[in-house]
Amino acid sequence: MAKRTFDLMASIIGLIIFSPILLVTAFVILITLGLPILYSPTRAGRFNKPFIVRKFRSMRIADGPTSHHSGDDDPRVTTVGRWMRKFKIDELPQLWNVVKGEMSLVGPRPETPDYIKHYSPEQHVILDVRPGITDYASIEFRDLGTLLEGDDPDKLYFAKVWDRKMELRMKYVQERTFWVDLKLISLTLTAIVRRPN
Repeated sequence: MAKRTFDLMASIIGLIIFSPILLVTAFVILITLGLPILYSPTRAGRFNKPFIVRKFRSMRIADGPTSHHSGDDDPRVTTVGRWMRKFKIDELPQLWNVVKGEMSLVGPRPETPDYIKHYSPEQHVILDVRPGITDYASIEFRDLGTLLEGDDPDKLYFAKVWDRKMELRMKYVQERTFWVDLKLISLTLTAIVRRPN
């Protein structure tokens, strides 16, 4: 209950504080990419309940089938999109997911429903907590796009990221406390501010 109260208050304050950035980003996307402004994929939430996660759109709409992931070398990613991704501005609309109770500020990043089948029986405990905007894996893989550069980003994701990300998700579930959440929020903000040019 305390975590939910903190999430609700912090996300509402965050939406107010970041409202100028949200409005400017939405306008830039509108004039450079057109509608829709938001990318709204389905993700697996708490207890494996699907929900729609909100992100600013950083890519042009593809004509055919697409991969779940994209590297920084994906030609669909716009210049503005790369900048948004670098400073995690594309994630800001997820504060609304937190307000709605679908996400938490801190928790395992929500996965695509069809990837849940790769969870081991022990790893299904990850679905007992609300997914979050940031966690240990978000910090360690903050430059995920660079790791996924190549012809098959989904294959690279499983080869380079999946096992370690699952370890870090389990680490959060097993160690989560209010103080761990505060530490991860602080580490996330520090990682964004101290990004190299």
